[in-house]
Parts: sequence; C-alpha cells; structure tokens
Amino acid sequence: MTTLDDHPTAPGTTLPSIGHGEPHRDAPVLALFTDWARRTPDAPALIDGETTFSYADLNHLADTLADTLRDKVGPGDMVGLCLGHSATLAAAAIAIARLGAVTLPLGPRPGERRLQAVTENLRLACLIGDAELLPPAHRTAEHLPLPVPHGSAGTAGTVVAVFAPAPDGATGALDGTHYVVLTSGSTGTPKAVAVGEPSLGALLHWYRDLTGLGPGDRHSLLIGVAFDPYLMELWATLTSGAALSVAPEMVRWDSNALTDWWRAAGITVAVLPTPLAEPLLDHPWPAGLGLRHLTIGGDRLRRAPGPDVTATVHNAYGPAEATVVTTVHTMAPGADHGTEAPPIGLPVPGAVLLVTDAYGRPVPRGTTGELRIGGHCLALGYLDPELTAQRFVAAPDGVKDTDRVYRTGDRVLMRPDGVLEFHGRLDDQVKVSGVRIEPAEVEGAFERDPRVRRAAVAARPGPGGSVQLLAFVQPSPDSTPPTGPELLARARTWLPEQAVPAIVRFVDSFPLDANGKVDRAALLATEQTARPDSPEDGTTPAEQLVVRVCRELLGRADLGPQDNFRDAGGTSLAAARLLAAIEDEYGIRLRAPQLLRSPDLRGVAQLIDDRRPDTAHH
Repeated sequence: MTTLDDHPTAPGTTLPSIGHGEPHRDAPVLALFTDWARRTPDAPALIDGETTFSYADLNHLADTLADTLRDKVGPGDMVGLCLGHSATLAAAAIAIARLGAVTLPLGPRPGERRLQAVTENLRLACLIGDAELLPPAHRTAEHLPLPVPHGSAGTAGTVVAVFAPAPDGATGALDGTHYVVLTSGSTGTPKAVAVGEPSLGALLHWYRDLTGLGPGDRHSLLIGVAFDPYLMELWATLTSGAALSVAPEMVRWDSNALTDWWRAAGITVAVLPTPLAEPLLDHPWPAGLGLRHLTIGGDRLRRAPGPDVTATVHNAYGPAEATVVTTVHTMAPGADHGTEAPPIGLPVPGAVLLVTDAYGRPVPRGTTGELRIGGHCLALGYLDPELTAQRFVAAPDGVKDTDRVYRTGDRVLMRPDGVLEFHGRLDDQVKVSGVRIEPAEVEGAFERDPRVRRAAVAARPGPGGSVQLLAFVQPSPDSTPPTGPELLARARTWLPEQAVPAIVRFVDSFPLDANGKVDRAALLATEQTARPDSPEDGTTPAEQLVVRVCRELLGRADLGPQDNFRDAGGTSLAAARLLAAIEDEYGIRLRAPQLLRSPDLRGVAQLIDDRRPDTAHH
C-alpha cells in the first residue's frame, strides 16, 4: 500500500503529483547472511550446475577470502570484482563486507580499456578476477592468488587479487558506502554511484516481503554483474535462507532455454531484464513451472502478462541512484491485465516521489513532468561531488520525509490514484535493452580509434518497440579508413553489449542545428531515405526467412545471406527473437551458440535445412 500526502485542496482541484511509500523497515545485510549460516549450515546457498555450496561452505569460503585479504584491504577501501556469477563472486562480496570495504561489481569481462579507465579514475585497493583478463598496468603489479574452488569463479583462469598503486587524483568511496555501481556518463566516463547499507537493507526487506522469499526457494542469479539488480538477486537470497541458482549463459539468448532451465532448476523467484521478459510473454506460458514471482525491470514493459501466466509479475522501475527499485506495479496470476503497457506503479517503502515542472515544482496529477525521487532509498551520491550537486538537489518546500531528491530525467505521469506511468526520457540519455546509455560515452569509445576524427550516436525506434543505436563516423583524413566491423569490435572492449551500436555509417561531415550542435535528427533522416542496392534475399526458403527476420529485427534493409549476425548489430534480444521465429516457422529449435558460431546468415539457414526432414537428404 502507499499513503498519499494530505494536501488541503479546494473542491474540484487536483492533488499535486507527490506520493509516499509506506514507512520503510531497517534491516541488516551481512548479519542476516551470517545468521542463516549459523542456523541452517547445511541448507543450499548457491547451486552452480552440478555443484552445490551450502551456507556453511559459502560462509567458510568468505571467511577464508577475508583472512587472505585482511592485511591489504580495510574499511572504506574499494574492491573491483571482475567475476562472473559463481560461488567465488558471492563469497567475495561477503568477504569484502566483513572487512568493511566497498564492492564495485564490474563483471567477468568489462573490457580492457573500460577497466583501464575505471582504474585510472577510481581509487581501488585491488581488483579481483582472472589474471589473464586484467588491464596491462595490473599484470605487472602485485598478485595475490586467492584460495577459491577450481571452476567456481565463472572463469577457467587463476583468480587473483591484484594490487596496483592508485594514480594521483583518483577518487575514493564515500563514507558509509556498501557498494558502488557504474552508470553511463555524459562526459564519456562512467558515473560511479555510492549506496549505503541502510538503503540496501530496506530494499531487501521489501523484496523478501513482496516475494515471500525464504528457505526452500530457488532464486535465479542471472542479471549481469555490472548492473545493480544483480545485487538484489544476490543479497535478498542470501539474507532469506533461500538458494541462488546460477543461470547458464545460453538462457540469456533463448527464452525457451530460460523456461526449460527454470523448470529443471526448480526456480521459484526470478528477476528478468525487460528485453528478455517480453519475448517470454509473447508466447503461451510454459506448463510445469514452479515460478511464483517474476520481477521485470530495466526498460519500459510494453505488454502485460496474459491470463495463462501462473506467476505473480512485478513491473519494477528504479535508477541506480535510488537503490535498484523505486516503484512497482504488481499483476496477479490468472487475471486480465489488458493490452496496454503496464504502469510502473507505486513507491516502495521509504520512497518519496514527485513529478515536477522544469523549475522543480510538483505538477497536478494527470500532467507529465520529470520524476524526482527522495527518501530512504536514495544513494549517498556520486563519487564526483560536482555531479552529485547537479543531480541530487533540494526537495521543494512542503514535501515531507526528504530533504533532497534525485532528478531522474525521466518523463512520467502520476494518475489520480498515485500510480505512475512512464513516458520516456527528457534528455539525450536513452535506454537500450534495459541499460541506460549516454550517447557521449558511446561516441567516446569510437573516437578512441585514431582513424576516427569524430563520431555521433543517435537512437531510433527499432523493431517491436525496441531502441536501436546508430553510429555516424567521420574518418580521419590522415589514415586508412576503418571498416564498420573493426570499429564495432574495438567499441566492444569499452562498452557493455547494449551500448554497442547496431549500425555504423560513414559520413564526410555532420549536419549542424541552429545552435551549432550535431543535428542527429538530420542524420537519422538521411539514414531513413537511403536505400541499399537490392541486397540478395537468399536462394532457399530458409535463407529467405532468416534474412527477412534479421532485417526486421535489426532494422537493416541492406542485410543479405553473406552478413554475420553479430557484426550486423545482433544482440541477445534479437537472437532470442530470431530463434523463436525459426521455431514458429519450422518447429526446429536451434540454440544460441549455434547461431553465434555461424559465419553468416547463410550458415544459420543451413542449420535449419540440416534439421528439416524434407531437405536433409539433399
């Protein structure tokens, strides 16, 4: 439930767009895990394929890691985790918390150059990860091998803690920080958000109450480690006595593989990014699932669950600056939730929501404006104090229970009943496959190549309501021009998958608007009027299907059978939809690794023909 402010209003006037969540409940984080390890030592804490770690096992591994690091990592120190979903990741997070240090989750392969940028700007006590994947400056630094079980780190290499001196001027963690996460930055450098344990503890308490998560449950560990919802998966499970189940890589590309895994692993509670959830909701709900609660977030959800869905579905919204989830709209199983896009709902406990005009004043309900978030859920701020001052501002006069608010840059509308609808972004920032992207950061990744004089990145609507990034590149006149695939390969070392543009176009110059800025609308208009020279459609029915679907999914009318799916801008979401289209048409279920290994779309079509009874003899 949500309580609304008691504003005196004249008869017939509209309430202001202000909403309060219920009072939050403080809850510890680390102490709850330790308590479960004491009370239920033999209960499963983490399941990774055929290997199960009990609460006692995970607690012991965390103690061992803490003891190994104790002389070099202390309270307030920031530790970068370059690890995949694994027992080592979970134990390292626990160990760092026990040392009073700060976790910075980066993922197993953050990209050499992106990782280098982080280590040059942030004061890290150490990096923990596969020694083979660390940036050059850290390969010659002091290495401390960590005593972790073989194969439990999401990597085949040796797991080490690497200690390199921080450069002068590097930024450290804020007092009271529990974890730091990176979000896309408009200056080309990621923004580091610091979150305290009280905010995280209140979030976890709410989520455990929402889902009933407890002993006997199996919660998926699926969200990318660099993105903050993973912290809710990890800590909510380990503070509830339930078990984490590590998702196989293939389930991120294939909704059929996902639901098969849910069934086989006995998953009862799960979190999914919106782009992975939507293809699942497009099809009949699979039978035999034990899933009770499914939380979806990261992007605008464009469809509600059908009446055949047997899980309670929660459409969640929240920026990293407000501790993962700020609002939620819950849809009960078996009900008719209509065909409209679901709202983002009501505030979670401790959150204060305002919809404001350009001057920060609350607008009447039913009017769109910028969402500003205050209350207990707020992060401590950015590690950059100037950026904090820009985005975390004073609350308007008369607003209760918060003295500051975070300007989200999101356009929303508060209905008369206090429910929020999401209406998009107010600025240049876009969301691609659930991840916030600053075009300037993507442009900076391209411009690091000496063959590029300048790059401009624009977003356009993609197939199925998705967002597609296009990079317009002006080559340097003093070097051999690069190719699109070369630039995309280099960009992937700097950027998360969602931030890598689907298309690269080369231009001689950039159109400018009246303010002398690059006119991205004009660039997109040029792209829309361009027509490729009659690309080949394919010579077999399977080739024609694959080419047609990929053109629709990737927004690339110029694709032909000779093009490579990944180089053409293929993402995990597009792969899932292509695999679903193939199964719908031919009843053949290919797997994502087969698609990714194929050199071109003709090779994908050959996989289909090899499986079809009527063509197998040719």
